[in-house]
Amino acid sequence: MSNPLFEMTGLPPFSQIRPEHVEPAIDHQLAVNRALLDSLLRQGEATGYTWDNLVAPLEVAEDRLSRIWSPVRHMNSVVNSEALREAYNRCLPKLTEYGTEVGQNAALYRAFQSIAEGPEFARLDAAQQKTITDALRDFHLSGVDLAEADKARFKAIQQELSSLQSRYEENLLDATNAWCRQVTDEAELAGLPESAREMAAQAASERELDGWALTLEFPSYYAVMTYADSRDLREEVYSAYSTRASDQGGHPEWDNSDLMEQILALRHEAARLLGYESYAHKSVATKMADDPQTILEFLHDLAGRSKPAAVREIEELRAFAATELGLDDLQAWDIGYASEKLQQQRYAISQEDLKPYFPVDRVLSGLFELVGRLYQVSVRQADHADTWHPDVRFYEIVGPDGELRAQFYLDLYARSKKRGGAWMDDCMGRMRTAAGVQLPVAYMTCNSTPPVGDKPALFTHDEVITLFHEFGHGLHHMLTQVDYPAVSGINGVEWDAVELPSQFMENWCWEREALDLFAAHWQTGEKLPAALFEKLLATKNYHAAMMMVRQIEFALFDMRIHLEYDPARSGRIQEILDEVRAEVAVVQPPAFNRFQHGFSHIFAGGYAAGYYSYKWAEVLSADAFARFEEEGLFNPAVGADFLHEILEVGGTRPAMESFRAFRGREPEIDALLRHSGLAA
Repeated sequence: MSNPLFEMTGLPPFSQIRPEHVEPAIDHQLAVNRALLDSLLRQGEATGYTWDNLVAPLEVAEDRLSRIWSPVRHMNSVVNSEALREAYNRCLPKLTEYGTEVGQNAALYRAFQSIAEGPEFARLDAAQQKTITDALRDFHLSGVDLAEADKARFKAIQQELSSLQSRYEENLLDATNAWCRQVTDEAELAGLPESAREMAAQAASERELDGWALTLEFPSYYAVMTYADSRDLREEVYSAYSTRASDQGGHPEWDNSDLMEQILALRHEAARLLGYESYAHKSVATKMADDPQTILEFLHDLAGRSKPAAVREIEELRAFAATELGLDDLQAWDIGYASEKLQQQRYAISQEDLKPYFPVDRVLSGLFELVGRLYQVSVRQADHADTWHPDVRFYEIVGPDGELRAQFYLDLYARSKKRGGAWMDDCMGRMRTAAGVQLPVAYMTCNSTPPVGDKPALFTHDEVITLFHEFGHGLHHMLTQVDYPAVSGINGVEWDAVELPSQFMENWCWEREALDLFAAHWQTGEKLPAALFEKLLATKNYHAAMMMVRQIEFALFDMRIHLEYDPARSGRIQEILDEVRAEVAVVQPPAFNRFQHGFSHIFAGGYAAGYYSYKWAEVLSADAFARFEEEGLFNPAVGADFLHEILEVGGTRPAMESFRAFRGREPEIDALLRHSGLAA
């Protein structure tokens, strides 16, 4: 059988990849990699191990495996189907087994150790040295030191975890896709802006339904929660969204309750096998933070600074809702609606007012121009790439001398069979081989409001911020100048620093000079009026303290369930969440709310005992942006420093060293507090 995954040389041939291609390609490459590893270890035993006879050829083989798996993993997230899901899930245990097997290979560990302790190490450059030292740390984290029985148990745990985490994500996707509320009486949609009605009509048409269809895809959910005058409708949609994949959701086959318990138990057991007190302690081994206690102190300090302001904000909202909206008992499904009404009264602006000024093509061209000014690169659209969906666009990044530096796919819109959220992922990483330099390629994925009818997609300001955030991750991956994949781009960067370039990019969405590059009316081309900009700016810190304590709630919950796990008491997931909410939250959700059942960042993504990273890195990003505020938003010297000291160096040195090299000092929290309106 011809198999495009075998035959792939450059970009993935997405339209040719079929579910039946996946397993044979993975089986073949795993066999190739295992044979190569055995051969390299045998040969090096006689001659001694070096970078060139061990590390470099292994990097090429690992890259080949990654290149085959990357389009499969990506398609499973963005064009999910039953057949593809089955193929993906058949391969997951094979890849997990292989990864653990390599990490526990004592001969390979000794070979790396011999390079680290040998005369060649001093001659390697900083990126190569960091590759070796990170690998030695990761061998320990994979259980290389364990007795054989414990190694086998650790491997079995990793297998089971990858399967459970995948099922958690699938349950959430299926529960999200399954819910649809048909509306045939337009009166029910009172309050919804025209754009949201058009989107709902389009959703109904796609489902061959009359009238309008409301879904749990985020643009639809957000519109109802923010604008629908019908309190019953808001409650119905809120209830459906907040009970997805849970014991309250009406679909026991997609209930994530047991999966979460099993995931926590297995993570704890694996951490204990490795000698850590808890999974939180293991997680911190690869992060900037010294220990879980440091993180808890950081979060409690932020909560202490934020909660008094958050209490004032919610009290104002309750008073407004009671007097102006007749809502004496403000419920969770009223918060977004009442907040929007208060914001309109206070600032005479809503996200809906801004959407005409954020048409997709203008936003993209402005984003690319901003990046060009900061880093002296240009972005151009290309049409030679095969894609997984007609909406997907493909671009190239070109350096100042016209040389190709990177490429990326952009998949902007929410749709069925696509998992929620927004993310950047690695299609190809930068790597130097005998054939030359393989340039980085990124997938950038959002779930923004799609175009409706013959109008272009018109984004909310929040959707613009999300796009800029993901593009920051993309730039970190794509502008790297590091030639070794283990420390190239975002690889090798401590997880609690990886959000620095992404959150840094969000700041530009509030600056007039940056907005002038793209904020223009989709029909008239008129720039965002000064009065509207001033109103937007006035809303920047509207309910910022409430948002801050909400993020702290998520981070504390995540840290505590991993730090305090006790096999005798199980995960106490709801109990700990309730305790955290009692301590920091100013909005107590109803008893049926099952937020945790959809918290895929920690139960299916890479943020387990790491969700605090968003706030930790925001200290770095706010302080980094403050240098632009001090020295000029488009100051080419500052842009060049950020490029050379943060984006290009990848994981070749500790993130704190990179930050100090850019800022000239250690990070300070003042800029974050000022940007959040919480400074004294």
